[in-house]
Amino acid sequence: MSDSRGDKNAVFGGAPAVQQGMPTQNVMKDDFGFEIPVELVPLPSGGKTYPVDCSFHGQPAVQIRAMTAREEDILTSRALIKEGTVISSLIKSCLIDKTFNVRDLLSGDRNALMVALRVTGYGSDYSVDVDCPMCNERSKQEFNLTELSIKILEIDPVNPGENLFEFKLPMTKAVVRFRFLTGKDEETITVSNARRKKAGFKTDNIVTQKFQYSIMQVGEHTDKVKIQRFIENMPARDSLELRRYMDQHEPGIDMRQWMNCPSCHEESEVAIPLGVTFFWPDTGN
Repeated sequence: MSDSRGDKNAVFGGAPAVQQGMPTQNVMKDDFGFEIPVELVPLPSGGKTYPVDCSFHGQPAVQIRAMTAREEDILTSRALIKEGTVISSLIKSCLIDKTFNVRDLLSGDRNALMVALRVTGYGSDYSVDVDCPMCNERSKQEFNLTELSIKILEIDPVNPGENLFEFKLPMTKAVVRFRFLTGKDEETITVSNARRKKAGFKTDNIVTQKFQYSIMQVGEHTDKVKIQRFIENMPARDSLELRRYMDQHEPGIDMRQWMNCPSCHEESEVAIPLGVTFFWPDTGN
């Protein structure tokens, strides 16, 4: 039985996965006596949302190899960072299956691979500055990434191999079909937000923006303009319940861990931040 926070992800930091039927071109092993580890990483989605003719369909886990200096070049690429594609490029470089478009990964699957790459590359200890929820004081905290748990996708899509799910809104009674965000969506949102900030917009549209990328159909309506109008005028209770349902069932890695605040001495649960800096351990410099 899984608890409310998901199944424990025991794969991170585990033994290398056995490679079967994969071509080996191993310069490091042949010339230097070292073999780059390959890990089997669970997909929180279980591959349910990927097309039936896709190599990831129905797959509970996929293989990655550990990061090397080449991936560090990717992480420091100014061009990739500016484009917002640095994480996709990193995952693509380390993913064993080269037939899959990594931008189509669900955000939760993408995060699982990010955590696994961080653990295999730099270890499970993660030092980061976080704000205390109780007193707002910022302090450096130490987290163990192997203690993060997996949140498995437990609902089935409308059709097998399709990233599309249904929910009936409590107020309008409309049946909404929505999708979970992908890496491509995240990249697009990042670029869009940067442009809004550059254009001088002072307010964020976090709630409606996510709905714009998630909601594919309202009742019988699939027209984007009509859906946009519905989103902007959706009763607050419908909006809240839909967001709750999506958050409750979205697969991924539970990034919450407990911190002890050195200022107020309270213990609080916080979300560990993800991003490019996630891959650079604190050297103490």
